[in-house]
Amino acid sequence: MPEFKLSKAYDFKNTEQRIYQFWEKNGYFKPSNDPKKPDFDPRKSPFVISIPPPNVTGYLHLGHAIFVSLQDLMIRYKRMKGIPALWVPGSDHAGIATQLQVEKALEKEGLSRDDIGRKEFVQRTWEWKEKYGGIITRQIRRLGASCDWTRERFTLDAGLSKAVREAFVHLYEKGLIYRGLRLINWSPHLRTAVSDLEVEYSQEPGTLYYFKYIFTDDSRIYIPVATTRPETILGDTAVAVHPEDKRYEKFIGRKVLVPILGRQVPVIADDYVDREFGTGALKVTPAHDTNDYEIGQRHKLGTINIFNEDATINENGGPYNGLDRFECRKKMWGDMRKAGLVIKEEPYTLNIPRSQRGGEIIEPMISTQWFISIKPLAEAAIEAVRDGRIKIVPERFCKVYFNWMENIRDWCISRQLWWGHRIPVWYCKDCNEVTVAREDPTECAHCNSSNIYQDEDVLDTWFSSGLWPFSTLGWPEETPDYQYFYPTSMLETGYDILFFWVARMIMSGLEFTGQVPFHTVYLHGLIRDEHGQKMGRTKGNVIDPLIVMDKLGTDALRFTLLVGSSPGKDMNLSLKKVEANRNFANKIWNAGRFVINAIGQGPQNPQTEPKWSSADEYIHARMRAVVRDVNRLFENYQYGEAGRQIYDFFWSEFADWYIEIAKLQLRKGGDDAFYTSLTLVRVLDKCLRLLHPFTPFVTEELWGHVKQAVQSHSNEITVEGGWTDALIIAKWPESKSKEKWEDKAIKSFTKGTIEHSKAFRNLKADLGIPYSQYIGGTILTTPENLTFVESQEEYISSTGAINIIDITDNIKTTEALSAYPSMSVPSTGSVIYLHDESFNDPIRKENLKKQLDDTLNQIIRLEKLLSAEFSTKAPKEIVAKEKSKLENYQETAEKLKKQIKELK
Repeated sequence: MPEFKLSKAYDFKNTEQRIYQFWEKNGYFKPSNDPKKPDFDPRKSPFVISIPPPNVTGYLHLGHAIFVSLQDLMIRYKRMKGIPALWVPGSDHAGIATQLQVEKALEKEGLSRDDIGRKEFVQRTWEWKEKYGGIITRQIRRLGASCDWTRERFTLDAGLSKAVREAFVHLYEKGLIYRGLRLINWSPHLRTAVSDLEVEYSQEPGTLYYFKYIFTDDSRIYIPVATTRPETILGDTAVAVHPEDKRYEKFIGRKVLVPILGRQVPVIADDYVDREFGTGALKVTPAHDTNDYEIGQRHKLGTINIFNEDATINENGGPYNGLDRFECRKKMWGDMRKAGLVIKEEPYTLNIPRSQRGGEIIEPMISTQWFISIKPLAEAAIEAVRDGRIKIVPERFCKVYFNWMENIRDWCISRQLWWGHRIPVWYCKDCNEVTVAREDPTECAHCNSSNIYQDEDVLDTWFSSGLWPFSTLGWPEETPDYQYFYPTSMLETGYDILFFWVARMIMSGLEFTGQVPFHTVYLHGLIRDEHGQKMGRTKGNVIDPLIVMDKLGTDALRFTLLVGSSPGKDMNLSLKKVEANRNFANKIWNAGRFVINAIGQGPQNPQTEPKWSSADEYIHARMRAVVRDVNRLFENYQYGEAGRQIYDFFWSEFADWYIEIAKLQLRKGGDDAFYTSLTLVRVLDKCLRLLHPFTPFVTEELWGHVKQAVQSHSNEITVEGGWTDALIIAKWPESKSKEKWEDKAIKSFTKGTIEHSKAFRNLKADLGIPYSQYIGGTILTTPENLTFVESQEEYISSTGAINIIDITDNIKTTEALSAYPSMSVPSTGSVIYLHDESFNDPIRKENLKKQLDDTLNQIIRLEKLLSAEFSTKAPKEIVAKEKSKLENYQETAEKLKKQIKELK
């Protein structure tokens, strides 16, 4: 057999890019059953995921890393199951984010978008996209994403633009799209409406301003009112009180004067008013507050917009016309003070709406926009989840989904941007009618005039991304991809965009294709820091996945994210966890090196039928059980638990126990060595297959070396599923029904070797004896177990680093052994003894006392800390960590006290 020299540690830096290129070059990312190829079989059901399209402006963050890792795991698993698997990649044009980037570039040139005009601006944006748009795609590849890159799409490419046109016109023709005056979120800097998703609320210190609303018919009396935004007084159209508020009920129906402006507004009664907030009287500004807008609708109040597009005060603000909104606040409050209208001010914590893009304060503002009448679409989407056509994982999010969908509001789909899908509506200057068309018209559809112009607005980015599952496959055309791959199978994303994206895809899919866009929605949680805190640059706790991959490898990051995840639950991430999983990748690698070396230690062909040792039978039985458990967990979407079980088996059973025993069996040579190497190869092969969706790079690299070593040595060493060209397309391990011999094999080896060896290891640890230091030992066992335990002597000795002096069932021997430290093995009825001559050494006693003193000091420190304000003021996660430390120290102290007591 040729010599195979593998590096001592897994070198991810020289592996990952090479392996990825190998996969892509050989077409492994493409579906095995492709409607574009002559051997296509339409009877085979595919598994399809459409990637949540990252913003074209994006840089990889942990949100990308978790969804890419999870979706890649799902795709690799299905691919290995022999199912035609397609993962459609692509990116989103990200209207606001991209336009901001280009505007920033223009600012550096001393220009604005208005300076260069729309046509030139759009051209520059395309140039920016071509230059920088591929960054996020390259970074997603870095994570090992096995997408079919030949099917990559962009939300502004020709095919998707056609789909957007078709969707808009379809809804318009059904009477579900309209243009109207409604309250929306307004970004003064961008001068556009923004979606709720692009608004983040932050708790900030502010002021509650109390002032007087004077009655028109008696200037001596007033209603006291409180507000956090005095400038919006300029747009007030009423003062509202609760109908059952005894303080104000006599004022209902009377008129009061808007401060400074002197405009008359009515006092109205509305159940919405909170009698406990402020003064119990509410100023109503329908044009600039969501709740006030609804009050205005109920009472048919007028709406007065006081802002220009840049949030300066417009002509409705009287003497404040032209002032910045915050300048206006300051000046107007000063004027009100001079007029004797101010009552008081007091500190108040505000919930400030800020733009996700830049942090400016967003203004609720009345504006003429395009909307979708969403309720008919929402009703169909509710029914699709209720009747089981779409399954949401975890199920508890169904309740949240129903609650939101049942209370849904019409969707504002227009944006005052230049980058995006322009609204396909044309206005006629001659007859004032509108033309809505799938193709750009040359004349008015009503009067045939050529004097038409297109609406300036573009569509909300979420409009096009809502079509993503089917537009990427060719809809509205009946393409082969659309006919075979749609509906897709799985939509995996964060629970935080269940409404903003997932719900809209469900509504769009049902409306435009008549089918659900996917059958399952898997929602992952958010990634927080190790203390459970939300990550943020201001907190300094952001973990950059690119830096982590550079330092510790992609497999380590992926495995950490995947085993730490549970459907719908947030996870805490620390670099220590990633470092531990980098060590796991090295453990896999070194186990592989051992197995490759073992292959050549046996003959090419065995001379006899296999005679399996208890260790062989144990590891085969446990491997079968792990395969069953992992398959069950995968089918129930418990990927994190599946990964943990594979990890525990590989590290704690295969590497820690079987490989150690395999070393003894290999030394015997002959058929013993052959069947041991066969067992090693088969178990490692299955482990690498199970681990591949979690850690694709190290498993592919190592599996290739193992395959090469096996094939160059012996045709008799076979593996289930055979040796394919690459692990990525190797057969996934199938569950096999449990057989009678399995439990017996596991129980026998556990009781015979593992429990005795663990007892020796634990006793040595308690005594401070290094694990690797061999020392004499005796096992006192029961008569019925004597023969079996004797048969395991070599295994116990090797795995416990013990020189076995005696294995006996003679209880009289305990008198002679009473001077030695001992430990019982409850599961076997045995007692083990260590022949430690230094057991009563005075120096050891002093060392133990010193350790106990140090431990007791730590206990005192932690008890003092946890009894102070720390336990109520510190984050719960940190308090829990300190409590856990205290419990560990208390346990250690008890062990040390016991050891000192046992010393004479």
